[in-house]
Amino acid sequence: MSIIPFSHELATDPAVVGGKSAALARLTAAGLPVPAGFSVPNDDAPTTAELQHAVDSLGGSLFAVRSSATEEDGANHSFAGQFDSFLELSADQVAKHVEKVRASASAPAIQQYAKEHALPAPSVPAVLVQRMIPAEFAGVAFSADPVSGRRSVVVISAVTGTGEKLVSGDVDGETWTCDHGGHILSQPEKPELSAAQAGRVARLAIACAEYFEHPQDIEWAIVGDDVFLLQSRPITTLGALPDPDEPLTIWDNSNIAESYSGLTLPLTFSFARRAYEHVYREFCKILSVPESRIEAHDDVFPKMLGQFRGQVYYNLVSWYRVLAMLPGYQVNRRFMEQMMGVKEPLPDEISERIAAEMKSSKAADTIALSRTLAALVWRRIRLGGTIDRFNHRLEAALREETPVAEMTGPQLVAHYRDLERQLLKQWDAPLINDFFAMIIHGVLRATAIKWLGDESHANELVSGCRDIVSAEPPRRIAEMATIARTNHALAKTLADPDIPAATRLNALRQNHQLGELFTSYLDKFGDRCLGELKLESPTVADDPAALLQSIGAMALRPPAPADAAPPESTDEQTFKQIRSPLKRWMFRRIVNEARDRVQDRENLRFERTRLFGRVRKIAKALGRHLATDGLLDSADDAFHLDLATLLGVYEGTHEASQLRDSVEASKQCFARHAAAPPPPDRFTTRGAMHRHADVQESAPAAACDGDALQGLGACRGVVRGKVRVVIDPTDARLEPGEILVARQTDPGWVVLFPSASGLLVERGSLLSHSAIVARELNLPCVVSLSHITRTLQTGDEVEMDGSTGSVRILTQANSPS
Repeated sequence: MSIIPFSHELATDPAVVGGKSAALARLTAAGLPVPAGFSVPNDDAPTTAELQHAVDSLGGSLFAVRSSATEEDGANHSFAGQFDSFLELSADQVAKHVEKVRASASAPAIQQYAKEHALPAPSVPAVLVQRMIPAEFAGVAFSADPVSGRRSVVVISAVTGTGEKLVSGDVDGETWTCDHGGHILSQPEKPELSAAQAGRVARLAIACAEYFEHPQDIEWAIVGDDVFLLQSRPITTLGALPDPDEPLTIWDNSNIAESYSGLTLPLTFSFARRAYEHVYREFCKILSVPESRIEAHDDVFPKMLGQFRGQVYYNLVSWYRVLAMLPGYQVNRRFMEQMMGVKEPLPDEISERIAAEMKSSKAADTIALSRTLAALVWRRIRLGGTIDRFNHRLEAALREETPVAEMTGPQLVAHYRDLERQLLKQWDAPLINDFFAMIIHGVLRATAIKWLGDESHANELVSGCRDIVSAEPPRRIAEMATIARTNHALAKTLADPDIPAATRLNALRQNHQLGELFTSYLDKFGDRCLGELKLESPTVADDPAALLQSIGAMALRPPAPADAAPPESTDEQTFKQIRSPLKRWMFRRIVNEARDRVQDRENLRFERTRLFGRVRKIAKALGRHLATDGLLDSADDAFHLDLATLLGVYEGTHEASQLRDSVEASKQCFARHAAAPPPPDRFTTRGAMHRHADVQESAPAAACDGDALQGLGACRGVVRGKVRVVIDPTDARLEPGEILVARQTDPGWVVLFPSASGLLVERGSLLSHSAIVARELNLPCVVSLSHITRTLQTGDEVEMDGSTGSVRILTQANSPS
């Protein structure tokens, strides 16, 4: 068919008539004011008589002849203005200009455009012929602002006469902005267009956007009171722009990076996200937040964590929203920021938003406060029993009637669901203890400042916990190193990373006492590893190479001298600085409570490691079953699936044939993430996260004065020595006296702690794992040193003070001698 009117069924097929003509035909059918027209397909040519008859049927005396290529007006690249268009043609000029439009496909400008955008050379276009509108005003309008990204405004550019002068850039025209109700937001001082006309143009642009379900760039013309639609195409530049009117969200990994550093695969993230959702909904119930309030804000719990370019972040807005459900929000907010290592204040925009959504009557607040305070008192009284019951429940849930390795797929899924029911939905003891630890540590810091004039005393006094499990691995490593030190050849073998781990392990087991200690270590800490909460991480039981190397390296060094004074003697000196007996008694009680809560916090975190270790075994076993069934290539591919998919294969909610495609897509995605620079530790977004391709660091750099850096003192002690910057601790070795510098640490790093003379950490807070374990080992430590791994390099000599948090650069390894 050589001529296709807008009313024909083929008129809406872009493969036949091109994108522009198809869009106008669809809009005509939708009742929008499109000038009459027809299309000439690119694979057929009408006779002169046919074309003349079609032109006559349009009415009018002047006509527009424009291209309508299949490549034109797409959602990604529009080819806008690349093909020839002709306006104000008489009827007898139409046929000749149809041929000119066809010929424009081979123009050099179009070929260059296609090359620059990696597109194939365009084919001969279809041609659109329409009755020409004798415009009094014309122009373009965008249903969203293509510059700022605001989706809630319409931007209009207008000129008198036809819009060709505006589109070609010959004139600037006048600019109007309207909201989506057609109300004027801004206009020229001396406009040609009236406000009523601008409102009608805005509503036309919005109608096109609603019809196509995508923001549109339209061309329009006005004659009298009538507005005509000349063209509508997608705004191709909008997709990557965030909308500044969307709510602000803050992403921060200051604390979470200790558990999920670097890239985190889909199974781990989906499990962690699900765990946080269950746990913090339960937390609100524990503290007697009314069920109605929990339900009203139920959307917050699935959004406690987020993931960007493969890395895990806290959604801080969600954390503040959860905290705002509780009484005492302003005080607890500061305590939470201290615990999480958050450095920047909450923007007013977010504070006001949270205050507005959590607003309630004074009477309701009073009742809620009374209820929560009563719950807190009751929970604190029963905390010891709650922890005991939780530990018993965990032991029962982890007890294996059938070894995980021998379970069938359905049995493994049932075992996971049982863990979820018994533990994740009843995670009461860690939650309650963490809350009290947060509060009491904040109280301790405030009291130390008020009564001692220095908050560093608070950090020192929290050390000295009696039975903190996180400090046990370094002590056990030191004990094994002491035995290995008596056999120099064995120590050298254990420390040599070039010797296979199996060979080194066999050499270690030749010493019966050392072999028993090593087995005992694996029995208790076999689930501990670098990135121990990342299910994809191999455990020390899977690969003991790092542990063997740490034992050997420590055995090759002389034993460290014993501490000159036990912590108790220093504590008493601190207590005596408080002259009032009553205040001294109160302060001692606060210190003891803080120690108990921190100790229980670390010990309960170890129980969390055991739970994650069991989930890791379940996931690996499911992966083996799926690989045996030919659905995956290896057991480890299971870590590239999200939790719902992995379980859904056995529960009938996911199509098993799609597993390989999902795994391959994940591997390609994470390969791109691994090759790209990591995103910043803290950044903000508005609206959809994928629109923020170029997020910028929003956290402040470390306080720096010349060669001095300032962080948070976490464990007292002044050390001078060379630093070793460790990004990947897998094969790291520290020389005697070196200070360990890291972005963050998790419990898997403890194999390096016995070798270090000091610890400098880029992230973290005074309640982070690195700070707590350093205090228990009396290892001088400073945390929260932003960008320290970029500021220092291995071989630099520094002096660090674990009390004040100061670090002074003495010499740099690359400085001229």
